[in-house]
Amino acid sequence: MAKKLDLERILSKQGFGTRKQCRIMIINEEITVNGELCDDPETEFSLDNLQFTVKGEAWDYKAQSYLMMHKPSNYECSHKTQHHPTIYSLLPHPLVERGVQCIGRLDEDTTGLILISDDGQFIHRMSSPKHKVPKIYEVTCKHPITDANIAHILAGVQLIDEPAPIAALACTRLNDHVIHMTLAEGKYHQVKRMIAAISNRVEGLKRIQIGKLMLPSDLNVGEWRWLTEQDLAALSNH
Repeated sequence: MAKKLDLERILSKQGFGTRKQCRIMIINEEITVNGELCDDPETEFSLDNLQFTVKGEAWDYKAQSYLMMHKPSNYECSHKTQHHPTIYSLLPHPLVERGVQCIGRLDEDTTGLILISDDGQFIHRMSSPKHKVPKIYEVTCKHPITDANIAHILAGVQLIDEPAPIAALACTRLNDHVIHMTLAEGKYHQVKRMIAAISNRVEGLKRIQIGKLMLPSDLNVGEWRWLTEQDLAALSNH
């Protein structure tokens, strides 16, 4: 039997405020459920395929949040930022209220694909080093990249404070200055430090793939969307 909850609890769990705040919105006739106005906070609804509007904005009920974002430059992946705005300011307020977290932070000057969720198990599976989820970065370098540089990156470069050399899983050259580098770790400033170790410098850095999930070409910088079932499958089958 499909689980049911009263409307007041549903809205509160979806991040629309305290139960008291949600009750007031319902009584004020600001909520519709499956196309029908509901002004009784205690009316129960099945959670399966539940659709509702809050002050005219349409929402689907989501037990957990699984999102992707095309992170812009000059945004920080933190709720408490220091010098730049937070990526969470690009999300609807109810999602932030649900406590979503980005999975693996990108530096403020790094762009590209980032995952966001409030599912602790999913966050752990995607971010834990033991799961070795590969991530592909598009790296623009200041100086030309040689065949010897590529070989060095694949063989492993020695980073300060690391006991053993760190190697990329794959490294391909797109042109003299741009490479795609695949890593399964997430060490601090790893790409920048690896490029510095071959006497070069990162001029631009963009994450373009996590597992088998690619950054969609139609997801513009600063935009986000829900992960589809196909997206989640691509992340599971890396």
